[in-house]
Amino acid sequence: MNPGRKDDRLVIATNRVARRDYEILDTWEAGIVLRGAEVKALREAKVQLADSYARLVDGEVWVFGVGITAYSHASTQVPPEPLRDRKLLLHREQIDVIRDRTVRERLSLVPLSMYFTGGRVKVELALARGRRQVDKRQAIARRDADMEARRAMAQGAARRAHAEDR
Repeated sequence: MNPGRKDDRLVIATNRVARRDYEILDTWEAGIVLRGAEVKALREAKVQLADSYARLVDGEVWVFGVGITAYSHASTQVPPEPLRDRKLLLHREQIDVIRDRTVRERLSLVPLSMYFTGGRVKVELALARGRRQVDKRQAIARRDADMEARRAMAQGAARRAHAEDR
């Protein structure tokens, strides 16, 4: 199994900052409208999601701040726009749910990752609630405590297995 693969996905980029700064409530898989050699640039994993966000504009979902750098062997006749706004492809029902929840619950729309599935580029889009600094610290402390507990359990199991071997 390849290290970048998750099920039948080949992950191109992840937005780790979003998982730290936001509490993820719901996710969707969306297609993305690309131009020219952008797909080839994505195959080279030349993408940056850290400062990206999505928004509804005129009943359509757009993603802003996704940086796709130029493909290394692309023609230089038409200069690429690395930070241009890109339209996301979702069903009307999904867009309606997103619109209603962002307005009613004051949530943010954040891209979490980009990946290939079935030869197509997809974006994992999330409805998220921003975390305060205190919440971030609590999440980090909880994660560290869970990791420490797992480590202690593994060490205990190893000791028992070693004691049984004697």
